[in-house]
Amino acid sequence: MVISTSATVLTLLIAWALLLVVVMEVLRGRLVASGRISGNEFRPDNSNLSPFMQRLARAHANCIEGLPIFGGLLIVALVTNRAGVTDPLAAWLLLARIVQSVAHLASRSVPAVNIRFLAFVVQLLIAAYWCWALLLR
Repeated sequence: MVISTSATVLTLLIAWALLLVVVMEVLRGRLVASGRISGNEFRPDNSNLSPFMQRLARAHANCIEGLPIFGGLLIVALVTNRAGVTDPLAAWLLLARIVQSVAHLASRSVPAVNIRFLAFVVQLLIAAYWCWALLLR
């Protein structure tokens, strides 16, 4: 059976969000195991932890916030047998999501923020096109 690019990308978007949360929980676990923080002191945004951990929490949240939009459009295309609409740009959406996350993890510098913004704009443009194409074609 051939799996469409859209189905693969949807799975990889979920896997990327899962990877980020697993990394965050492994790092949190190490902090608890080392006695540097107790398990009930974690804040959802990691605001009481290192700047990297705060960026990690935000990068993960960005993935989760975008999943209903981007993943939802991929699901619509898949369940309506119209993956031909989303397949050509699906890998670009995934790449833009990963670039956004990596830039978020790397730094809060102006160039990193600009890269993050550009990657997000790419995702928005792709999603807007998919909406148009799925509704009007």
